[in-house]
Amino acid sequence: MASVKPVVVYPPAADGGRRVRVDDQFLGIAYGLLDVAEFLRRAGIEDADEAYAAVSGLIEWRGGGPGTWGDDSR
Repeated sequence: MASVKPVVVYPPAADGGRRVRVDDQFLGIAYGLLDVAEFLRRAGIEDADEAYAAVSGLIEWRGGGPGTWGDDSR
């Protein structure tokens, strides 16, 4: 089933990076909220920052929320 939210952040990989997709386009690998915010800015949300990325209702976080980035984030 497709996500109803346009941004999906996938579970962390072994290196802690998380794939980021907007609609059907893969944007890259994020290693923290700053990276997610940058991907959002590139997708047209110019005011996106780390705080916005952490609470935005546009994002579906899979495999852990915005504080989950591999073993060092626990």
